[in-house]
Amino acid sequence: MKNTRFENKDNLERENRAIRKWLEDTSVTFKKLGMHDVDFLVHSKKSDTFAYVEVKGRHQKIENAYPLPIASRKLVKLYDSMNRNKNAFRCFVIWACNDGIIVGNMDDIVGQCRAGGRMNREGSSNDWEMMVYYDRQTKLKETLY
Repeated sequence: MKNTRFENKDNLERENRAIRKWLEDTSVTFKKLGMHDVDFLVHSKKSDTFAYVEVKGRHQKIENAYPLPIASRKLVKLYDSMNRNKNAFRCFVIWACNDGIIVGNMDDIVGQCRAGGRMNREGSSNDWEMMVYYDRQTKLKETLY
């Protein structure tokens, strides 16, 4: 069975806005990865290191965004990508909210794992699944647009 893609132009614009905001005052570059990959590979020219980044849309203000959800399979995919690249040392998730971003280094934040997601949509096999939820914590960085 083929899965339907629910990502649209607005989602891609939201991802780009979030990654640009996170990297705006750095010399770090980013590359959008393939349709079935994690979202971005970022590269620091200064240290010649890489990190993998997944951007999740949160269609609400930062103050109301918690707990922050991500599918556990996305975290596995982030770490698998990192482990295949000998120059990659970090995995990040950016939650793109309506008024800003919340960024977490996956090595530094603690979440709770439980079944969750959303009501099943026709053509989707990943709506109800094992999720990880992150409460507000000091290692999550919040930045307004």
